[in-house]
Amino acid sequence: MTTINDIAELAGVSRTTVSRALNNSGYVSEEARDRIMKIVDETGYMPSQSAKSLRTKRSGVIGIILPRLSTETSTRVVNGINETLAKEGFQILLTDTELDKKKEIEYIRLLKSRHVDGIILLATNVNDELIDTIHHTGIPFLAIGQDLPGVTSLVYEDYHAASDLTNMLIHKGHEKVAFIGVDPADPSVGQQREQAYRDMMTRKNLTIKEEWVDEGDFSIESGYESMKRILKNSRDDKPTAVFAVTDRMAIGAMEYLKEQGYAIPADMAVVGIGASNMSKYISPSLTTVDYYNKDAGRKAAKMLLRQIKKENSDEKFDLTYRLIIRDSV
Repeated sequence: MTTINDIAELAGVSRTTVSRALNNSGYVSEEARDRIMKIVDETGYMPSQSAKSLRTKRSGVIGIILPRLSTETSTRVVNGINETLAKEGFQILLTDTELDKKKEIEYIRLLKSRHVDGIILLATNVNDELIDTIHHTGIPFLAIGQDLPGVTSLVYEDYHAASDLTNMLIHKGHEKVAFIGVDPADPSVGQQREQAYRDMMTRKNLTIKEEWVDEGDFSIESGYESMKRILKNSRDDKPTAVFAVTDRMAIGAMEYLKEQGYAIPADMAVVGIGASNMSKYISPSLTTVDYYNKDAGRKAAKMLLRQIKKENSDEKFDLTYRLIIRDSV
């Protein structure tokens, strides 16, 4: 196996000069650098990661904690993170909590024990134990999706996006709007989106019937079941539109409506949030909100890198969105 000493001997330079050339640190003449890099290419020399870690005091690894590895949102965010970190020579280590709050804390501690250089959490809840655990990690940390006190956070404009969706439905003549939400333990998706729906309905002097409000668990199946319950509980006075807080639940609701003979949007308009690939191809295509998830991942990586490099960084950054109006309304 070729060592850094072998490279130095073949190039006729010191070990220190080889190290400087490989790490772009310190002065090395162009002639010497070209000679070193040619020998590196010819020998296939790979610097030892452990040696590099000892020298830089970094592992070169960033831990990422996901709520669900299988979702499009997670995939897009991770793609953006990895694209940015790879350019800086970092690798990523993925963990999946499967929406288990306890696993969020377990994985933070696990990743710290693995000496990662930083952690990015796609957060689904806010609680004292989680925040306390983060504050005691002692390493750069960033949360996406929730505004965690004292933690650098990228936050989606959930309230404004949900307000815009509700207002759009009302503007199109829907005064009876049903709502499919999620557990309020998730402040952003479970609380802010529902509060925005309720506030907009109230602002427009429209009645919210509690039998039109139901709760799912992010899955297509739960959207299907929620829509079934809403219609069952409102036999005498049915809504004309339904707002589901995720695309997957909106698609489940659409499937149930179609099974029951409802025409979408003639009999019932449907909207979701997430801009999933499926939302474009389901019939009719789904009106939704695009949160630019890949851009969010890029932004998160850049903010974490600034922490690692001990540069100034925003503690909170609000992410943008756009409304995509399609055939479901």
